[in-house]
Amino acid sequence: MKTLCLHCHVTGRVQGVGFRYATAEKAWGLGVNGYVRNLPDRRVEVLVCGKERAVIALRDWLWQGPPSARVTDVQCETLPYRDFHDFRID
Repeated sequence: MKTLCLHCHVTGRVQGVGFRYATAEKAWGLGVNGYVRNLPDRRVEVLVCGKERAVIALRDWLWQGPPSARVTDVQCETLPYRDFHDFRID
């Protein structure tokens, strides 16, 4: 089974709308690991590692986010695989 690790930045109305918590719930459901956190420039940073199909599913979901979010851009880069033990909210 192929693994993948993506580092993403999500832009738009993504802070103060439950984006981090919704991302964590989606990640837990998909069985991927990593973290999500707010950045000072009002973007959200997501690092996600796991089975390739699950990581891609989370990446695609980032364009939607929770109902109150308004995502305008998602930029992701592939990183060398890292073995996180869980998915956390920072």
